[in-house]
Amino acid sequence: MNGITIALSKGRIFEETLPLLAAAGIVPKENPETSRKLIIETNQPGVRVVIVRASDVPTYVQYGAADLGVAGKDVLIEHGGEGLYAPLDLKIAACRMMVAVPAGFDYQNAVKQGARLKVASKYIKTAREHFAAKGVHVDLIKLYGSMELAPLVGLADAIVDLVSTGGTLKANNLVAVEEIMPISSRLVVNQAALKIKTSTIQTIIDAFRRAVEQSP
Repeated sequence: MNGITIALSKGRIFEETLPLLAAAGIVPKENPETSRKLIIETNQPGVRVVIVRASDVPTYVQYGAADLGVAGKDVLIEHGGEGLYAPLDLKIAACRMMVAVPAGFDYQNAVKQGARLKVASKYIKTAREHFAAKGVHVDLIKLYGSMELAPLVGLADAIVDLVSTGGTLKANNLVAVEEIMPISSRLVVNQAALKIKTSTIQTIIDAFRRAVEQSP
């Protein structure tokens, strides 16, 4: 394997990608949770992993700073996917994109009445398309974190966010009222790199595919 760069984000995606990398014979030499390095060498001399923010993975791959990457479907929708080939749903880091409101808020009635809802989200494109398809007028407020706070302090009526266990919603007296879509992580590939490094990248894709098919 020569000159391959793989973009990953810390945390759940990194951890759940490790078995897939191992299936392709790639083992990172350090753990990004304990190392401060942003470029991590692997047991394969020509293969390295770069650690970037989850939302930046598609950008690194799009512009060729990385040949491959792993990004959530949520991130890819917001990014738009330009210049990216996404051959594989890795079925990792699974969660759901949901609409959530404070407990006691009559969401169904608010939507029916055609009221103008204030919705806070990091996922503006997803939220816009969801409510437009329902014919609901919304004012969208872009936030980058602590989404659950927005309805509690009157910034928004509802939020659109990823929900895994629902524990954070419950702790903040919020309830999920509508599922927009299931989310999992995808393998994304730079299209130019695929043409230049076809055999190497295809070998990794095939190894990932087999590992995904064999996982329970």
